[in-house]
Amino acid sequence: MLAGREVAPKLLVLTLPHPDARFCAAGMSERSECLCEGLAGIFAQMGRAPTALVLDNATEAGRRIAGVVTESELFSRFRAHYRCSSRYCNPCAGHEKGSVENAVGFLRRNLLVPVPGAASLAELNARLAEGCRRVNEGSRCRDGRPTPEAMAEDLAAMPALPGAPFDAVRWVSARSDKRGYVTVDGRLYLAGPAWHDRRLTVGVRAGSVEILADRGRRVAELPRAFGEGEPVRSPLSLIPALVTRPRAFGESPVRRDMPPALVDAIDRLDAAGCRRVLRAISRAAGPSGFDAACEAAREALSRGHVPGDAEVDMAARRIAAGGPAGGGADLSVYDALAKGEVA
Repeated sequence: MLAGREVAPKLLVLTLPHPDARFCAAGMSERSECLCEGLAGIFAQMGRAPTALVLDNATEAGRRIAGVVTESELFSRFRAHYRCSSRYCNPCAGHEKGSVENAVGFLRRNLLVPVPGAASLAELNARLAEGCRRVNEGSRCRDGRPTPEAMAEDLAAMPALPGAPFDAVRWVSARSDKRGYVTVDGRLYLAGPAWHDRRLTVGVRAGSVEILADRGRRVAELPRAFGEGEPVRSPLSLIPALVTRPRAFGESPVRRDMPPALVDAIDRLDAAGCRRVLRAISRAAGPSGFDAACEAAREALSRGHVPGDAEVDMAARRIAAGGPAGGGADLSVYDALAKGEVA
């Protein structure tokens, strides 16, 4: 259960056969970016990277065609980053992968029964990492020694982790439709109406989708979605087109993402005022977030004037930091000073 919703994530399991150490990480897919991110997280738990990886059920790492394995570009870059080699198990050869096959069932029974609940996938993986640590501390390897003692020998023979983290991103080219949506792995993501009928570059990560235009200009960054469902969009993707055509605000889906009081206030403005407010929200949302920018604009409009970029930006930064929209300054001290009540 993730954030109150029942999901069926994939479980990536890694073992060190000599000390009989077990590790696992959950992901929403078996795609190459999810595989690489999961392995990178497990390497971070170990503090080292293995010199060789023996893989089973790893289609997104390498595909076997006519007995020849061709690795994916992303997984090849992953291996080069961590300086490790790879070998792929043969189909229906259980003797080649007994260690990891046993670990799959063992970790499922010990860490995933009863069905766990977490607020996010990151929280679930943190619990799995802690569970694996407890399992390894209480285990023994084949010669009877404690697993941590034998694992120290393995870690001493492994290279250190690279100084820079690996960016597990798969880049694809996609053409947006007439509404500004691009299709990635069967799911629609909104680049924005201003980017309709364009060839765009999309960076697909385990948890996000980044859409870039020519010369690497970022168009939108959206949460990754898996399976079937509604198109994924960000309200900020819609605002640039509305700044150009403010009268389209009356029919824009961005209205559903704004507080009703703000929508009502913008509806009462003329085209120039609407453009001014939307532009201010767009610019303030970058450093402070969309919700904080909308609240800052609503507060300013409630005082009876159309705010500019600087006013909304300053108020949004205070709101994002946990302060009030208006700044909350107490000016009563100046009244006391004028009355001679302050020495």
